[in-house]
Amino acid sequence: MPLPIIGNALDLRGANLHHALARLARVHGDVMRLQLGPSGAAVVVSSPRAAREAFASHDRRHAARRVPDAVRALGWGDRSMIWLPSSDPRWKALRGVVATHVVSPRSLAGARGARERKVRELVAHFRARACREVEVGKPLYAAMLNLVSSSFFSVDLVDMDNSSTEPAAAHGIRHHVEEIADLMTKPNVSDLFPLLQPLDLQGLRRKATGHLGEIFRILDGIIDRRLAGKDNDKHGDFLGALVDLMATGEISRDDVKTIGFDVLAAGSDTTAMTVEWAMALLLRNPGAMAKARAEIDGALGARESVTEHDVARLPYLQAVVKEAMRLRPVTPVLIPHQATEDGINIGGYDVPKGSVVIFNAWAIMRDPAAWEKPEEFMPERFLTGRAAEVDFKGKDYEFIPFGSGRRQCPGLPLAECVVPHVLASLLHALEWRLPDGVTAEELDVSERFTTANVMAVPLKAVPLVMTKPSV
Repeated sequence: MPLPIIGNALDLRGANLHHALARLARVHGDVMRLQLGPSGAAVVVSSPRAAREAFASHDRRHAARRVPDAVRALGWGDRSMIWLPSSDPRWKALRGVVATHVVSPRSLAGARGARERKVRELVAHFRARACREVEVGKPLYAAMLNLVSSSFFSVDLVDMDNSSTEPAAAHGIRHHVEEIADLMTKPNVSDLFPLLQPLDLQGLRRKATGHLGEIFRILDGIIDRRLAGKDNDKHGDFLGALVDLMATGEISRDDVKTIGFDVLAAGSDTTAMTVEWAMALLLRNPGAMAKARAEIDGALGARESVTEHDVARLPYLQAVVKEAMRLRPVTPVLIPHQATEDGINIGGYDVPKGSVVIFNAWAIMRDPAAWEKPEEFMPERFLTGRAAEVDFKGKDYEFIPFGSGRRQCPGLPLAECVVPHVLASLLHALEWRLPDGVTAEELDVSERFTTANVMAVPLKAVPLVMTKPSV
């Protein structure tokens, strides 16, 4: 029963949001209505059947966003393709820019060499720390930050050669991104009572402005160096395309910074988290780890490095990636949609205009009607039968780690290239063991959710350099 003013907020306390929503769905059904304070209602979708109905029949009509007040800092929410409604011409233009200059086959192929260099640098970083316990996620994030920045802007933001397990530059950027994410998900009186937004009573928008301003300062420096001609020899990258569009007036400098922030934040953090989860699940399941490494060794032999092209010859590794994304999705609750018109009906629930539609991807991808033993890590499920045909495109509604429809993550093609390549490279170059005294069964794989689903206890492991037999 929703309470006055706060609605169903108490039903969601004390747990990760995706767990709390799944618990409520077990009682109230795979489509349920929640009251989110006085600002409106939400319909929560928790099964593949309901997701199919929502996306296949009503995608266009719930493809807007309800923008948190903190997101409006420095105009981010008004320029970001993450937050603009899909009906907005600016959203269509920005998606077109990203589709053409970031994730098109030609763009991905052009930046492949840069991506592979950054993965080799990550492997070298771990090699230099062989036989020592490392916190896997920190250098992973730093390397993915460099992979994105070098691929798109032709600059490294992080020095991977220093002795730190997480270079200071990476730590600073990650801190600002995490703080922004935390601020936009905190309960905010400005979101509950929109008339109070100009007052910013909790100061969340002001704090977000400070953190976003630091990121924009870094991006301003990159843009200034390019405009000053210091990087002329590196034109042809994503930044070059954006600067050209800026010169013709098609986009503004603020647009360039906003796109840059969206790409950096989404492209680096989520990739690093996904690889960390996959590594943790493999360490917790030694049989799967042995199968993955045997497949890689069989395909590559004594070759020192893995290329992105090699991944096509590694079906079990690809199954590991899919299973990690199914079992531990980095985005367990998709960024909420908002209905732009009446006439939407999902599972018998009418969704009035202005209502929020929440997709619990975590629950959807653990639905026992769609998956055998859904709580278990079983990469083999993606090698045979119906699941062998499942892909990331969002049309198989039991598997939506990147969402579906108009609001599907635009970085999907990049993630498809990078995640399996990074994982294969780490498994081929190094053997991984848990720290002394930690068994596979004892490895903590519990979750902590803010806007992303991270390991509650960061993964620590010991890399060991393997000598490949000569052929």
